[in-house]
Amino acid sequence: MVVYESQCSTTCGGADEVPMTYIQKGTPVFRKITFAFFAAGFNTFAILYCVQPLMEEFTREFHVTPTAASLSLSVTTMLLAVSMLVFGSLSEVWGRKPIMAISMLAASVLCLASAFSPNFHTLLVLRTIQGIALAGLPSIAMAYLGEEIEPGSLGSAMGLYISGNAIGAVFGRIVSGLLSEYFTWHMAMGSIGVISLIASMIFFMNLPPSRHFTPRKLEFGQLGLSLISHLKDRKLLSLFLIGFLLLGSNVALFNYIAYVLLGPPYSFNKAFASWIFIVMIVGIFSSSFIGRMVDQYGYPKILVMNICIVVTGALLTINSILAVKILGIALFTFGFFGGHSVASSWVGRRALHNKAQASSLYLFFYYAGSSVCGTVGGLFWSAFHWLGVVGMITFMLLVALWLSGYLASRSAKVPEKGTKKDSIDDCKKGP
Repeated sequence: MVVYESQCSTTCGGADEVPMTYIQKGTPVFRKITFAFFAAGFNTFAILYCVQPLMEEFTREFHVTPTAASLSLSVTTMLLAVSMLVFGSLSEVWGRKPIMAISMLAASVLCLASAFSPNFHTLLVLRTIQGIALAGLPSIAMAYLGEEIEPGSLGSAMGLYISGNAIGAVFGRIVSGLLSEYFTWHMAMGSIGVISLIASMIFFMNLPPSRHFTPRKLEFGQLGLSLISHLKDRKLLSLFLIGFLLLGSNVALFNYIAYVLLGPPYSFNKAFASWIFIVMIVGIFSSSFIGRMVDQYGYPKILVMNICIVVTGALLTINSILAVKILGIALFTFGFFGGHSVASSWVGRRALHNKAQASSLYLFFYYAGSSVCGTVGGLFWSAFHWLGVVGMITFMLLVALWLSGYLASRSAKVPEKGTKKDSIDDCKKGP
């Protein structure tokens, strides 16, 4: 998006128009911005997923079912999904940095407060509000980076932000699992809250105010029409649904794998079982590797390939041999991150207008999948144990594979729109 804007300022503007200046890689301000967003991504995902290894303890301490325990994550991701659509629009009026900073601070304070929850209902209420607070960052982060970073350096900045997401997700899960084993879940969540407050301060002190942001008038009518037009695009809708199914499968698998490892025949302690989340680090490498493959082979083939990898990984986890099960989880994770990176970037290429809004819709479906499938997976666990969870995941992924096949067939017949050339041509034509 920024590339097109930069070319518009030089190709479409008048003689008196001054081209925009962007922050370049290697400069001190670039390092400060990428450090700030690494801390922000780390903070967001550490808070979001720190409850995942604690669900078995919630089941025991609060005397709730595994399905009910999964709500500690599902209510957060559902409110996150809905709220992102709102915060993305509000940032067009109120600015980028203020909303992101307040969002991080509020989420960190709520995480700290949730450590003192006297009962499960209080915990759910606080986690629900956390979902709203957390939405202020991911809905705006890409817009800020796109506006401030020069095009040739944007990939590096986004890569560090996504790395922060992945490392935060791993850190939050492992640390909360370890601390709850040797202390209590209250100590685990409180520690994540303190670390998140520090990350929030790092973000606020290092991120400079927006230089290229221009406030706009909030027009809900136009926003609604634009949302509807995106949903009417069958290829975009297919990509949205694939995002729903991918994260839904991922969260369902990681929600209940701890129950498998803590029970017979493995009977691991919680500290050891928490280390299973370290396999998610492969996502840091798979995203960049798959990105290079997309450039060579195209979106359709690589998306189908990744979903096939996810299905294979899920089926391998049925095997009772621990090494095979861990290999299955690693393959599942590799394919998940690769598939997500392909689908999300394809949305940005496919959308012909309001690309940021199309990305927000993708994230809405993405996190809605986490909420719905993460909780429904508990019903399959209660009825059929791990085989039921894997059966549900496999069915969802086969639907995703069918949607990918549809996208591949449509892409073969109709050239993809929304390319760089299309946008430059539109710029030259004027409004």
